[in-house]
Amino acid sequence: MNDQTTAAPTAAPTTAPTTSSAAGDASAPLFDAQKRATELAILDALRAVVDPEIGMNVVELALIKQIIVGPAETEIKMILTTPFCPYAGSMIQQVKEQAESVVEQPVKVTLLAERWDPRDAGLMW
Repeated sequence: MNDQTTAAPTAAPTTAPTTSSAAGDASAPLFDAQKRATELAILDALRAVVDPEIGMNVVELALIKQIIVGPAETEIKMILTTPFCPYAGSMIQQVKEQAESVVEQPVKVTLLAERWDPRDAGLMW
């Protein structure tokens, strides 16, 4: 019986941290209003970045796929209208500068390999 009594307390502490960390994650807010407000402010700033060949901004063209606001860095994941876009360097730099005008931390722009679909243009976040 002593073995069973000893086994139960040993099992409980092993399970308890997993449960408490899972509970900690569950108690974290599912929606962070401050981060969402920052994402929307970045999106608004990115409307100033226009694809010169098409004449629409990167938000309207659905080129911005994800904005990740982290504690030390913000990452923007985007695509281009064509893999060999001659304005890619300029547009990426403009996206970085516009986002950095909103957040006071470095911004990393990551190009995704996803192909652009013109049917997505005009759809908003």
